[in-house]
Formats: sequence, C-alpha cells, structure tokens
Amino acid sequence: MKIMVAGASGLIGTQLTSDLRRSGHDVTAASLSLGVDTMTGKGLEAAMTGAEVVVDVTNAASFGDNSALGFFKASTKNLLAAAAQAGVRHYLALSVVGTPRLVESDYFRAKAVQENLIRASTRPYTILRSTQFYEFINGVIDIGAEGNLFRLPPASMRPVAAREVAAFLAELATEDPLGDIIEIGGPEQFGIDEIARIYLAANEDQRQVITDPFTPYFGVELTGDVLLPHVGARVARQNLSDWLYQSIAA
Repeated sequence: MKIMVAGASGLIGTQLTSDLRRSGHDVTAASLSLGVDTMTGKGLEAAMTGAEVVVDVTNAASFGDNSALGFFKASTKNLLAAAAQAGVRHYLALSVVGTPRLVESDYFRAKAVQENLIRASTRPYTILRSTQFYEFINGVIDIGAEGNLFRLPPASMRPVAAREVAAFLAELATEDPLGDIIEIGGPEQFGIDEIARIYLAANEDQRQVITDPFTPYFGVELTGDVLLPHVGARVARQNLSDWLYQSIAA
C-alpha cells in the first residue's frame, strides 16, 4: 500500500514511517525538512502522487498567539486539496483528547478547526485523538514553572507512550476509514501535579510541586475530566514507571 506521512520528521511521524516501512508499505515521508511545506503547498503534489492513504501528523511550531490556528488552517486545507486531487481514499489524522472541550486555548481551538476541516471534506477519514505523550511530560510540567518550584493543577490525565500511538496509527492506516473520531490513552490515571512529582523524583530533581487548580493548561483553566479519553478508547499497555525506566536508562 502506498502511504504518505505528513509530518514525517516529528516524534510520531518518524516512528510511524519506520513502522509502516517495516510492514512492507511504500511510504513517502513528507516534512518541511524533507522539502515539503504543507503551509504553502510546496512539494505536496509530488509527495501525494499515487498515495492511497495520507496520515497527517503535522504540528504547529508554537502553541499560542494564533500561530497554531494559522498553521492548521493552511496546512490542513492544502493537504486535503492535494489528497482530493490525488484520489486518496483514506485521510487519517492525529489530534488531541479534550480538543472540543478546551477551545478557549489557542492551540486546542486550532486543533478543533483542523478536525472540522477534515470532517467537512470530501475525503473518507479517521481522526485519532491521543492523550498527552510521556515524552512531553517535561513540557507539561513547565507550564507551572515558577522559580525553583512548579504550580500545577490536579486535573487527571492518562499519558501514553508515543510509540504506541504511532503503532495504532500504522494499524489504522491499513484499515478502512471509519468516518469518525476515536481515542487512545495510557493505562494509568494521574493528576498533572502527581505525574510531575513522579517525573521529577525519577530524574533526581528536588524542585517542589505545589498543587494549584488555577494554573492554566496551555492557556485554559482545567475543570472536570477534560483531559481524559472517553469510554471505549484504546488503552495502551506501557505504564509510566516502565517508560521512565527505559528513558532514563537510554
């Protein structure tokens, strides 16, 4: 099967491209560093030629100041137009759990626009929403950085290993489009403040974590279970302690 991966040089895209090629698929890796600019459309037509499936794992360089909105609008429109011209039969995209409930955030509003563009297009599609990656825990912790301590909300999340998200995308790419949104999350549930304490302790970082429900999460105050996947979501296998052991050992 011929598959084009947009955003192939990122965390998920690199692993996804490798997984698909290992399974024998003909993969075109597309990213800015590889000469394909989804924002301007440069190189898209050539990258899309002959593709049966497109997997969109592109991401904005910034999470604020409306730059994410500009990126996802332009990038998604260009990808969908190129996919339609090439006759792509399945448009698979990666999104984020909680997106429709967090649209006060610039980034999540941009992701909602991306999802809506895909759903309104003529391309058969599947959208996979993922919870936060273990690999990005450090970035989540940094939202509450305040000198030598962190103020973080107790909102629950179920972080997941990026490699398991990539593996699920590889599986979905070879299946029929669902015309729906599905989700994946990790096997364990933690408060953001709790996971910060675990992560810092594992890295022998003595900085203090203070629980503060009013600390914004990428621009929005969290309430309820907005970061948790819905019932029926795919549950990944690797737990946090195993991932920490592997990442620290590496």
